[in-house]
Amino acid sequence: MIHKETRKKTFFYLSATIISCFILIPFFWMILTSFKERGALMTIPIQWLPEKISFRAYQELFSIDFLFKRAIFNSIFVSGMITFITVMSAAMGAYVFAKIDFRGREKLFSLYLATMMIPGQVTMIPNYLVLKYLGLLNSFTGLMLPSIFNAFATFMLRQNMKSIPDAYIEAAELDGASQITIFFRIVLVLSKPVLATLAVITFMGAWNDYLWPLIILTERTKMTLPIGLSLLNGQYSRRYNLLMAGALISLIPILMVYAFAQKYFEQGLSIGGIKG
Repeated sequence: MIHKETRKKTFFYLSATIISCFILIPFFWMILTSFKERGALMTIPIQWLPEKISFRAYQELFSIDFLFKRAIFNSIFVSGMITFITVMSAAMGAYVFAKIDFRGREKLFSLYLATMMIPGQVTMIPNYLVLKYLGLLNSFTGLMLPSIFNAFATFMLRQNMKSIPDAYIEAAELDGASQITIFFRIVLVLSKPVLATLAVITFMGAWNDYLWPLIILTERTKMTLPIGLSLLNGQYSRRYNLLMAGALISLIPILMVYAFAQKYFEQGLSIGGIKG
């Protein structure tokens, strides 16, 4: 029995390692290609490892007549603001639905969750028309405004907040704490893991979003990084080292955010999805 279990574990880990290698091959190819010189890109047979490491692609990426640095700044600003707006608005909504008892609370929450069944593509045209009426097209405000309402984020945080003992809130109320104080100093503090998880998920979605910024933004100075990479692909379609350098740079903020929140990510994901 011991040998059988050992063989099973060995087979599992060996299979997982092989599959992981196949998954990571495109990622390693992207990194290696970004450090190749232009002449080494189309050589036959293929050079997996560059004979000479070159940073010329990265230098050209920020020196060519292309607003790449501006696109990076725009994406960082937009993704950060969308993450903050989504997390805070969802946290406030989740606190109301989890800890404040009022008539029709469950029915209203069920109606709010029903909006998750509506595909985002269906609401793009109505949102566009509303933003056009408000004069918010081609602006970061119009781009970020729909992020105020996120049923999934509210549901995820509500599941966690329902697990917080009411005794904490009742004790704070006896001490004269207001609802704002209870929300910021008790509920949010006890919800750090799930808040970090939601922040990572939201940031990744906003950072990689392509369609909605493409619809709302029209000026090149306001384009986000996914749009910038798309334009870069059209303008320099055969400069693979340049394209791979741009794609690699676009991964860095996501990796940094995940590394920062990794401590809470798995714990928050399990708490938000199971408890409640």
